[in-house]
Amino acid sequence: MGQGRRKDFGEFTAKLEKHIEKLPDYAQRAQEKLQRYIPPSEQGSRPSAPAAARPPQPVQPPRSRPQMPPMPAMPKISQQLTSLAAGQIPVVADAKAKWARWNEPAAKLERRKRRTSRAMTFWLLLTILCGLFAVVAGTGLLKNGQADVLQAIAGSAFTIVFGTFGVRSGLRLRALNRTVLPAAPAAPPPLPPARSVAREPMERLVESEASLAELLRQLSQPTSLGTMPVSEIAVADARATATEAAQALRGLASRIQAIERGRDAAPERERGALDAAIKQLREQLDDGLDGYGGLVAAAGHTVAASSDGMTSSKESLSDATDKLAGLAMALRELS
Repeated sequence: MGQGRRKDFGEFTAKLEKHIEKLPDYAQRAQEKLQRYIPPSEQGSRPSAPAAARPPQPVQPPRSRPQMPPMPAMPKISQQLTSLAAGQIPVVADAKAKWARWNEPAAKLERRKRRTSRAMTFWLLLTILCGLFAVVAGTGLLKNGQADVLQAIAGSAFTIVFGTFGVRSGLRLRALNRTVLPAAPAAPPPLPPARSVAREPMERLVESEASLAELLRQLSQPTSLGTMPVSEIAVADARATATEAAQALRGLASRIQAIERGRDAAPERERGALDAAIKQLREQLDDGLDGYGGLVAAAGHTVAASSDGMTSSKESLSDATDKLAGLAMALRELS
């Protein structure tokens, strides 16, 4: 068996040597076949050398594809990206807006009107049908001239019942049509931009307004002893003065913002004078806020002293109101 394997290996080696000897013939045949595909014009200029001896042809650089200009972003996509950057998901924002519109008093009143109107129409139709049935049954049209008293009575009873419901629905719809909705609270004015020097004073003003409103509400209510802490005239005067002062302060803040916008657009050599004007107006704005804070402090002292019957704190509210009124007048002249 070993001799058979050696014999097979010897035959394989002999065949391999024959193929190796024929390699030059194979190369010559391949070159002849290649010459068939070369044009005659190039055959005369090129020497008949083997393919391996030919100089390598220069490799042409790959053509660069023209880059397409970026497509402009669609407004909707840019709006969504802006909302996401601001921390608001568009779907959630839309849902909140729809829920707010659904819960508005005007929307609720309109839905009640529609429901009541539909109910009134339904009861009126039933009343008319039952009334016609009672008339037909009473005149005998259903049984060839023989009146059916029981059917006529039943039709009349249902007519009265449904008519009552219809009248009630009509009265309710009339009351809804006369309903006057309370005025919606005014939205707080927008704050200045974060980079504006008027932003911080306006934030303080918003907090002071909320504190003063709560203190004046408590001063408008009687104490546990059944007496008023201060007169209603003093509370109304303080509230009106605070409103005027807040408007004057916001007008001064708007003036500061206008000067800031002008400074940003002005040449470099003109910005120093505008910065000095902004600094001066900021000082006046701080003085106005200090006066407003004095009224808030006086109202707080009055609330604290209302249970003790002290008069000095009560008088301080009037004094602070007078001071703030004069300050508000001066601020209105500036703004």
